[in-house]
Amino acid sequence: MGTSAVILTNKDKYSPEQLLADTIVAAFHSDSALYFYNNKMYTNEGEFLYTTLNINRKSFTGDNESSLIFHIHSISSPSTEFYYHEDLGLDTSESLCQVGHIEDIYGNQELILNFIHEYLKLNPDDYFWIADNDWVYSLEDIQKLKSLPYDPDWCYKNPTE
Repeated sequence: MGTSAVILTNKDKYSPEQLLADTIVAAFHSDSALYFYNNKMYTNEGEFLYTTLNINRKSFTGDNESSLIFHIHSISSPSTEFYYHEDLGLDTSESLCQVGHIEDIYGNQELILNFIHEYLKLNPDDYFWIADNDWVYSLEDIQKLKSLPYDPDWCYKNPTE
């Protein structure tokens, strides 16, 4: 299994429905293809856990194109818990949760950069975190990266160094 990534957002403002809507808009503006089957997973008690989308760099032509598996979790899902404020240099008073889980970033760096740029433009207070990194990306960090010639290793470099 490869390196995963997540969007960090304010827990008090999080809504899976809004994340779904913002994902659709971000995919549209990043010229990505989006596949959403509306297959929801539930707990044994019938509570919504998550749904899954695919975001592709190109249309669904059957070619081996860049593709993300993107999970949208309920606010009550244990997968949304976030404890790494200090490790990442974030304000511990911010009530953040992990949403928009991407299963594997490898080979998808350009797709992720374009998609996350559009997502963060819609949600400028959110962050993007690649789980193996000791830093997060803000909208300003992503905008700076977008203003430079594309570097396929962008996601392995601290934006403040």
